[in-house]
Amino acid sequence: MRIITGKYKGRHFDIPRSFKARPTTDFAKENIFNVINGYIDMDGAQALDLFAGTGSISLELLSRGCAPVVSVEMDRDHASFIRECMTKLGTKDNILIRGDVFRFIKSCKQQYDLIFADPPYALPTLPTIPQLILGKGMLRPGGLLVFEHGKHNDFSDVLGFIEHRAYGSVNFSIFMNKEADNDKEADEEEKQNEEEEQNEEKEQNNEEK
Repeated sequence: MRIITGKYKGRHFDIPRSFKARPTTDFAKENIFNVINGYIDMDGAQALDLFAGTGSISLELLSRGCAPVVSVEMDRDHASFIRECMTKLGTKDNILIRGDVFRFIKSCKQQYDLIFADPPYALPTLPTIPQLILGKGMLRPGGLLVFEHGKHNDFSDVLGFIEHRAYGSVNFSIFMNKEADNDKEADEEEKQNEEEEQNEEKEQNNEEK
C-alpha cells in the first residue's frame, strides 16, 4: 500500500496478509482524488474517512493537506494497523476512532469539508449510507461526500448526487452539499430585488418632479 502524492508521496506500508479489507486500488485512488481536486481545495480541509479499513484513504488525505483527518474503523486489528502507519508518518493530524460507523453517524455533531466512505460491498445496509450522512448534515456547505460501492448500486436519485465514476470494478458516487450555492442564489435574487425597488423609487421621484 503506497501514498500516491503529496507531502508523504511514495511512502509504503505492508498490509498483513491476514487482513480481509480490500484497499482501494492505486489506479482508482489516483483518479478519484484527481476528481476531488476539481471540486474542493484539500489543503486544510477537515476530512472524515468512514470504514477506514487499512487507512489507505486516510493516509492519502493527510498527504494532500487535509487536517484533521478522522478515521473510523471498527475492526481492532485494522485500527491498530492504522495507528502504526500514523506513528510511522509522525503525524498528529489523525484522529482514530475505533467503533461502529453507524453509531458514529448517529451521534456526530461535527461538519466536514470532505467525507470518504468505503463500506464492504456486501454490507446489507450499504444503500442507506449516503442518505444517512447527507440527512445528518455532516457536510459543510459546498462539502463533498465520496462513496465507494459495487457496480450494481445506483445513487443518482439521492438528493445532492453530482456524478458517478467507475475505474475497473471500483465505483464512486459523489455528492455535494449545495447549500452554499442555494445561499448564493438567494443573495443574488435579494440583491436584484433591492435594485429593482431602488430603480422604481427613482422613476417615481422623477415623475413627481
